[in-house]
Amino acid sequence: MNPLASFWSGLGGDPALLTRVSAVERPAVLPSRLPVRETARACVGVCALAAAELTALRTGGEVPAVRVDDGAVATAFVSERHLRIDGRAPENFAPLSRFWRTADGWVRTHANYPHHRARLLAALGTGDDPDAVAAALAGRSAYEVEDTVTAAGGLAVALRTPEEWTAHEQAVAVARHPLVEREQLDTARAREFTPSGGRGGPLLPAAGLRVLDLTRVLAGPVATRTLALLGADVLRLDAPGLPELPDQHADTGFGKRSALLDLAAGRDTFEELLARADVVVTGYRPGALDRFGLSPRALAERRPGVVVAQVSAWGTSGPWAGRRGFDSLVQVATGIARIEGEADRPGALPAQALDHGSGYLLAAGVLRSLTEQAEAGGSRRVRVALARTAGELLAPAAESANGREGEPLSDDDGEASAARWLAERDSPLGRLRHVLPPLHFEGAPRNWPHPPAAWGTDPARW
Repeated sequence: MNPLASFWSGLGGDPALLTRVSAVERPAVLPSRLPVRETARACVGVCALAAAELTALRTGGEVPAVRVDDGAVATAFVSERHLRIDGRAPENFAPLSRFWRTADGWVRTHANYPHHRARLLAALGTGDDPDAVAAALAGRSAYEVEDTVTAAGGLAVALRTPEEWTAHEQAVAVARHPLVEREQLDTARAREFTPSGGRGGPLLPAAGLRVLDLTRVLAGPVATRTLALLGADVLRLDAPGLPELPDQHADTGFGKRSALLDLAAGRDTFEELLARADVVVTGYRPGALDRFGLSPRALAERRPGVVVAQVSAWGTSGPWAGRRGFDSLVQVATGIARIEGEADRPGALPAQALDHGSGYLLAAGVLRSLTEQAEAGGSRRVRVALARTAGELLAPAAESANGREGEPLSDDDGEASAARWLAERDSPLGRLRHVLPPLHFEGAPRNWPHPPAAWGTDPARW
């Protein structure tokens, strides 16, 4: 079964609808030894098909035709690299977020956020000079570094082979779960859609729906950015004391509003928002929000009929379930970095494909849940994990190696140029060059309704 059919089946979709999907294949994009291009196409394809299906449900018409272009997908999967703010390229990785040699191998650290950087340095007992960090790591084993930094609340992962990861207890736990976990939580009445909430053009599939966005980094924000594209009113909430990286917010904030809310002190405000929310998307570690009454079942009890979507790095079970994680670190733990490396040096995928792919899968899960609700009712839970998405890439690795024949898209690649999938617009953040959405179906919007606002500057209300 090809990835598109497999993913659509896992989402509970009608296989007959796959005939509505066509693809424009561009073998040169996303060069990798693993099937990144095919997997990325499938993630975007099922998301677009789920959006088309919901559009048909709401309009009473035929499911619109879906077209997935590898070029648009590849450009979107590196959206953070194409972003320009008043001509300035963003900094996507901090100096201490990189591979380091250890006494017996390699380790990768993540220190983009100030608090993660401080914990890393405290665990290593060094200042922030890269040479000092390199010296400290060179004398230790990779697993020792992983354990020490993790215990201090920082982020460091030892490089493993795919075989070592497969034997790991966390890998065993992750493999027990489907790519997209779906569950009906109760028997809330069926959702009734009304043909309202459009923007003067064709009715968008998520028009009139309210989405509470409690996510950070890439996968969750990509999912909610996609729902905003499709017509949802997306309100992102962040804790006042946990600021976001400005460039990251600029890339993923399109179509949304951004507000600050302390979930403890602002509990009444949150409950008012929840009372009118249709979807809640969370991107924190499993269980991290439970103390605020934000577990899926607790949310469903207070807001029957809600769809709760969750994304995590390592999954919800196993010894690493509570660990912090990012795409780059999951690549290292699962053996992807070993496969993509050269000689004795580890490498990386041509995009943060685990983040972007998981984001589109999560959005697809939300859209399919909304369709199912209209037929059968029930509050719903949808889950994805970066480590499980990594498993999809690794599963066919033995018989499906792409090699590295292609090159990433650039602005001067002629017919395959990324420029056709880029746009510019003014925003409160400055003049932005940004990637256009890769979801293409009849009636789909070509761009987000508005650019990102400055982080945390919108009121916490619908």
